[in-house]
Amino acid sequence: MSDIKITVNVDEYLALNKFEVDEEQAHIELVENPDMAEFLKLVRVCPAALYKVDAEGKTSFDYAGCLECGTCRIACGDTIIKKWSFPGSTMGIEYRYG
Repeated sequence: MSDIKITVNVDEYLALNKFEVDEEQAHIELVENPDMAEFLKLVRVCPAALYKVDAEGKTSFDYAGCLECGTCRIACGDTIIKKWSFPGSTMGIEYRYG
């Protein structure tokens, strides 16, 4: 058995991506006063870490860094996700490698 250890810094790879954010129309919207248990699911599963809870328990969400993977939609369905769609043409993420 090999003892090779590979470390991947996801933040470095995500920093390579380019985002064109549609400031006029969010492609993800949450319901008002989302259920905390559902929100905490998104804190754990969102690969872009768009969902946050601070030390005082205040929640925050920012769609601008969305990877458009749909994980939030799958994890919570329509329980706290009011709207989920792909960003408009020329908007959203542009993946870059290397």
